[in-house]
Parts: sequence; structure tokens; C-alpha cells
Amino acid sequence: MTNEQTAVKATYFSILGNTGLAIIKGLAGFFGNSYALIADAIESTADIFSSFLVLFGIKYANKPADENHPYGHGRAEPLITFIVVGFLITSATVIAYESIQNIGTPHNLPKGWTLIILGLIIVWKEYSFQKVIKRAKQINSSSLKADAWHHRSDAITSVAAFIGISIALVLGKGYESADDWAALLASFFILYNSYLIFRPALGEIMDEHRYEDLVDQIRAVSVKVDGIIGTEKCFIRKAGMKYHVDLHAIVDAKITVKEGHDLAHKLKDTLRVEIIELGHVLIHVEPNE
Repeated sequence: MTNEQTAVKATYFSILGNTGLAIIKGLAGFFGNSYALIADAIESTADIFSSFLVLFGIKYANKPADENHPYGHGRAEPLITFIVVGFLITSATVIAYESIQNIGTPHNLPKGWTLIILGLIIVWKEYSFQKVIKRAKQINSSSLKADAWHHRSDAITSVAAFIGISIALVLGKGYESADDWAALLASFFILYNSYLIFRPALGEIMDEHRYEDLVDQIRAVSVKVDGIIGTEKCFIRKAGMKYHVDLHAIVDAKITVKEGHDLAHKLKDTLRVEIIELGHVLIHVEPNE
């Protein structure tokens, strides 16, 4: 299965899961007198649209290079991630606003059976997070990581709702708004997670160096190639699911230009075979002083 197929499959999993949960949460919140569950439903609904955006971004980012995009279309991925973060921030803002409105509005205690619904949701959303984040790390997809964190944010919101409803049910009359306070608290967790998703995507757009482990791997593979004495500068930038590399390789100063040229191609081919996530590899040949 290709990286794109893996990402698409994981995204469809998110879309189907969030659609089912949005319906379940909305109905349970309405009939169970729990705004925390309704807040959960709002977030899950936003997650559906953001997952469709992720799906579009993955498909577009994996389009082959063309005349106008010699490095491919991978930068579409972090751009989509920014939009997904926008969905998260919007849903957190709506949840916070509605929670504050409901805190000052008298309403009935939540129903006890909503705790069972929430318990099942928490287990499912954490499972979904683990499943999608594993695929995201496997294929180095920033937008899929954002999609995974939607699941974790949803789980956090559900935990807050579970606590809030439990407090309301245990303490009884006068604590009806406990689950509204829980929803308000959850909105801040969602905003914090939005930052955690946004920061690496911003680094990707800005070509920030965050890949020391990959640099070490590239250097280790390079010196195994006959004729490569060592390496100097190694610059890496990420675009989509691929890493583009500029590497300075040290060779014998006495070899011919053609021999240096052939060595550079041999090193490039070796790196792309040994480290499959590499995209464009540019080798600068440096003479051994």
C-alpha cells in the first residue's frame, strides 16, 4: 500500500467515525439534557469537514511534479493543516461561547445514562487517535497528524463532559451547570491542541530545521558508499510526505570531474533506496583537503 493510499484510508476512517459520533452525541445531548455532549457533537461535526479537507490536501499534495512545480505539490499539506487548525479554533470558540451562555441559564440535570454514552465515546476516540497517529507518523503526514489530534481533542472534550456530568449527578440540584463548565474547560484544551498542530506545520512552511535524526541517518548511509570520505553540510526541508535534501559530500580531491559526478549520482541513488521518504536529493561534491 502506498503512502497516499494509507493516508486516504485513515482519513475515510475518520470521516465515517466522526459522522456516526456527531449523530450519537447530538441525540444523546438533546435527550439527556447535556450541553457538554452537544458541544462534543459540534466538534465532531467540524471534524467531518476538516477530514474532507485533509483528504483533498493529501490527494493534491501527492500529485506528481510538473513544469510549474518541480518539487511537487507537497506544500499543500501544511496549508491544509492551517485550515484544519482554523476549524478547531472555530469549534472551540463556539463551544466556549455557548457554555458561558448556558452556565447562566437554568436547566435540568443531565440524565445518568449519558455517562455510558460518554464512556464508550472516550474509548472509541482514543482508539481512533492511536490508529490515525500511527499512520501519520508512518508516512510523515502533517495534515493526517492534525486529523489524529482532532480525535484526541474529542476524547479530551468527552472526558471533561464525563467529569462535569458526574459532578452534576452526584451533587444534584444547584450543580446543573457543571457539565457546561466542563465544556468551557474542554474548549481551552482544544485551543492548546490547535497550537500543537499549528507549530510543526508552520515550521514546515518556513523550512525550519527539525530533522536531526534524519540528518544522522543520511550521514551514516553516505559514508558506506565507496568513494565518499565524509559529509559536511546537510540541509533538509519537508514538503508533504517527502524530505528534500541538500548534502555536501567529501571526496578525494584528485579524482576527475566525471568521477565526482558519477559518485554524486551513486550517492543520490543509494540514499533514495535506503531512505524511502527522501524526495529530491542534491549532492554537492567537496574535495578532501
